[in-house]
Amino acid sequence: MLAELAAANAAFAIIKTAVQNTGDLTRVAHKISEYSGAKSKIEKQARADKAAGKTGSDLESFMAVEQIRKNEQELKELMIWSGRAGLWDDWVKFQAQARLQRKREEAEPEAFRIEFHNNIGKVAIAIAIILVISGLIYLKTP
Repeated sequence: MLAELAAANAAFAIIKTAVQNTGDLTRVAHKISEYSGAKSKIEKQARADKAAGKTGSDLESFMAVEQIRKNEQELKELMIWSGRAGLWDDWVKFQAQARLQRKREEAEPEAFRIEFHNNIGKVAIAIAIILVISGLIYLKTP
């Protein structure tokens, strides 16, 4: 979790500097993706730790999530007061798009595996039908 927090903090620092200097998020789109990914990993790990009842990492998870929330609040204020109009809304939209993209990327291997297994099942059924028909034809011939 510390690695993800360090990655999120580093990306946040670059995003913050870019917003302060230019007010333009497009120049740091890759850092926004890194930040969003690290944020998602931290939140996911915190939920997993809480569900598993891990007491040793509870404080670490809580502090990491709080650091992310603090960064988000600071960035929101910065974007509202010193950025261009609508910058915060663009940030929220971009994060939502990045989250959807990550979910799609995570779901692709699972969808491929399911489709592969379904196709194997279809082929097995087709072979079974062909064997049954061949067997019936063989038994009917004198």
